[in-house]
Amino acid sequence: MHDSSGDGQAHVVTAFLRNRGEILLLRRSDAVGTYTGQWGGVSGFAAGDPDTQVRTEIREETGLEAGDDVSLTRSGQPVRFEDATLEREWVVHPYLFDCETRDIDLSAEHDAFEWASPTVALDPDDDRETVPKLWTAYERVAPTVRSITADSEHGAAYLSIRALEVLRDRAAVSTAERAEFGTDPDGEWDELAELAGRLLEARPSMAVLRNRINRAMAEAVDEAGAPAVLEATLAGLERALAADADAAATASEHIDGVVATLSRSATVLEAIRGGDPARVFVAESRPAREGVAVAEELAAADDFDCPVTVHTDAAVAHVLSSEAIDRVVVGADTIRPDGSVVNKTGTRVLALAAAHEGVPVSVVAATDKVSTREGVNLESGDRSAVYDGDADLDVVNPTFDVTPADCIDGFVTERGVLEPAGIDDVVAELRAFEKWHGR
Repeated sequence: MHDSSGDGQAHVVTAFLRNRGEILLLRRSDAVGTYTGQWGGVSGFAAGDPDTQVRTEIREETGLEAGDDVSLTRSGQPVRFEDATLEREWVVHPYLFDCETRDIDLSAEHDAFEWASPTVALDPDDDRETVPKLWTAYERVAPTVRSITADSEHGAAYLSIRALEVLRDRAAVSTAERAEFGTDPDGEWDELAELAGRLLEARPSMAVLRNRINRAMAEAVDEAGAPAVLEATLAGLERALAADADAAATASEHIDGVVATLSRSATVLEAIRGGDPARVFVAESRPAREGVAVAEELAAADDFDCPVTVHTDAAVAHVLSSEAIDRVVVGADTIRPDGSVVNKTGTRVLALAAAHEGVPVSVVAATDKVSTREGVNLESGDRSAVYDGDADLDVVNPTFDVTPADCIDGFVTERGVLEPAGIDDVVAELRAFEKWHGR
């Protein structure tokens, strides 16, 4: 290993691999020259382009391949600091990757690994000593209200997890600050409540994000203070991830024969992979064409032996009328109190065509996706995704549409299959969590 530039600075990359709301921490072994025995992310000297080097380090230190097992979420501004003991100035280039697996093949540079909340770096009671500025590097790539608002690639369940992470991280910082500034539960609560409010409105069409933030705040309201919110968000992450997985597992039991779907729902994708379909048809889901990415992922999966066909959105009705489709399976960004469903544009057309052909439609979603609001705020996409020419044209590019309840045969949830009429009890339960606002 050597300094990667001639400016007297040591440029290094640090990659945080994230899975189920936790990051991969690696303990540095005797084989490395610095910070032996301390915990950090995937790291190494940047002998050239950091964007290229970080992928090399991931492969060498974990056995995972970028693009297959891990996907880049974001990179951050470098963290610069001087270690007087080593007489070295470090420039750390941080990266965050989403990771599909927890199976790691350690290199000789590390002698142990754990998946843990990144907030352990702030916990004085945690016995893991971390490398310098680990939390600072993580903060440069951690999710924010802004990143959640701007995310046009991921579904509601994914973004609800990110929202809980934002609240968790801020609660951890406030808890750690008690050692320096003292305890102020009311002040901490006010700050976290303001952040929760901004998260609630970050994606107004996604009920699951609101419900999961509301539940965490409601569970912490009696004790208030940062530690209570931190504990509630950590528990909320576990509960949410389990609910999404259980909904997918329930749905997989009902998936066989020929299935049609569209867009990208992680829960639906997991259900299809866990089911026994004979063939899968996927609408491309313009303008982002996330349906194509789903089709590619299914086709490339080693454990999925099933023909996959991708087609244009305009061909949905034709496919349902000409192919022997047994079931339509879609996700939901929001389930309204009347049983109608807000989801990626094209879901309504798919469901209406299915109803015309007598094909049952199943919506796979955790009950946290049930909305307590009668109204709906449908987001719109960039007009240039539809038309970027010079003609004086109006452009309509809705991101979501509403599928009527009478087009849906059942909601497959972590609680089993619910009929559209069975949503009322869930609505009442979720409304109780909203009362923290009146503290």
